[in-house]
Amino acid sequence: MEKNRIDETPLKIKVLSTDKHKADGLSSVLSQLGFKCLYGKLAVDFTQKPVEQEIDIAIVDMVGSLAYGSVESIWQEVEQMKSSRNLPVIVLISGEMLDRVVTFDEVDDFVIEPWDISELNTRIRRIAGKRNNREKAICNTERISIGDLHIDTASCEVKLCGKKLALTFKEYELLKCMARNRGRVFTRDALLNEVWGYDYYGGDRTVDVHVRRLRSKIEDAEHNFIETIRQVGYRFRSD
Repeated sequence: MEKNRIDETPLKIKVLSTDKHKADGLSSVLSQLGFKCLYGKLAVDFTQKPVEQEIDIAIVDMVGSLAYGSVESIWQEVEQMKSSRNLPVIVLISGEMLDRVVTFDEVDDFVIEPWDISELNTRIRRIAGKRNNREKAICNTERISIGDLHIDTASCEVKLCGKKLALTFKEYELLKCMARNRGRVFTRDALLNEVWGYDYYGGDRTVDVHVRRLRSKIEDAEHNFIETIRQVGYRFRSD
């Protein structure tokens, strides 16, 4: 069976679930594909740090963890993990959870159960490849400055008037994409392709929600960076 490696180094994947039997089964299959798998248990009170080792991707079993918490409460832990480690996350969901996926701020990808190992393998490789490309690009330090707004792509830090802003990964990627292309009008579909990927399931609402959240963090009475182009999409002001 073909091994899946990035730069010849086995990808380290952590499977997070409260169903250890299910997690062990998934880990066994992924190990046969060449991945190095670790197990982590989602805690009911979310006081545990689910990812302590240096890993590449986390797979969160939402379905198997519902007996110990709601979808929203489980996702709180995932968001904490992503914000502290900037870690790609794939979630395993049921068909009934599809309408909730768009409300999760940091879904990198998802697979509907019963999952197909070929599909999961493809999605892992896709995310790992994109992350690998991002890490290579970071080697070329770039600073984007628009008035009082400063974006450091090497450290992934954003500051407004010298104050560091707390952006989620998708908010940061959205800001960087638009700021690099000041004056260009982006349709919502174009932003979905640029930031979420062409095969992302969510629709226009995803973009609108993230733009609204981003605006709440980078704009105030003295700063207005993003312009809404009616019936089209958005533009980062060039002036």
